[in-house]
Amino acid sequence: MWTDEARFTRGGIINQRNYHVWAHQNPRIVRECRFQHEFAINVWLGIWNESLVGPYFLPETLNAARFTDFLENNFFNYLEDIPLQQRIKMWFQLDGCPAHYGRTTRAWLDINYPQRWIGRGGVVPWPPRSPDLTPMDFFVWGTLKKEVYSLPIDSREQLRNRIVAAVHQISPEQCLAAIRAVNVRCNACIAARGQHFEQYLH
Repeated sequence: MWTDEARFTRGGIINQRNYHVWAHQNPRIVRECRFQHEFAINVWLGIWNESLVGPYFLPETLNAARFTDFLENNFFNYLEDIPLQQRIKMWFQLDGCPAHYGRTTRAWLDINYPQRWIGRGGVVPWPPRSPDLTPMDFFVWGTLKKEVYSLPIDSREQLRNRIVAAVHQISPEQCLAAIRAVNVRCNACIAARGQHFEQYLH
């Protein structure tokens, strides 16, 4: 299961690592970014085969204790539609976020995903600064934010509802295509010796 968190704000102030605009000419995209009343929502999502898992709305300030609390008390509720045999074999991927590297988080992962988790301090270390390799980063967040910010947002509740609606619009076919693209991207990254490679993808 590929997993990640993203921050959604009223004005669409986004992490540029999670959203790219690729164009032959300068698209001159302009985003309104200053509001009198700003607010933000942190969202966790996972992607497993053809399904998005979540969303779960995290506290605005995320740390290892709060992330571990989510894993202990809420995470497994989102896996009910995944067959038990698949859950037993499932690997869990995290990036290098400090909340993922806390002692309590790593202890939970060692107990619940022994020898089956990828991330900072994990059995398989996730390479730092590699957002273009996970389907969460190269597909999910950009797709969601494009839909969420298509119209102005006036309240936290409206932002939350837009996020939920946008998640439901992503189809199983899109999820599978993103998963299949991971291998292609890894090979392109190797061919480019770790340099930028997205401009060479078709």
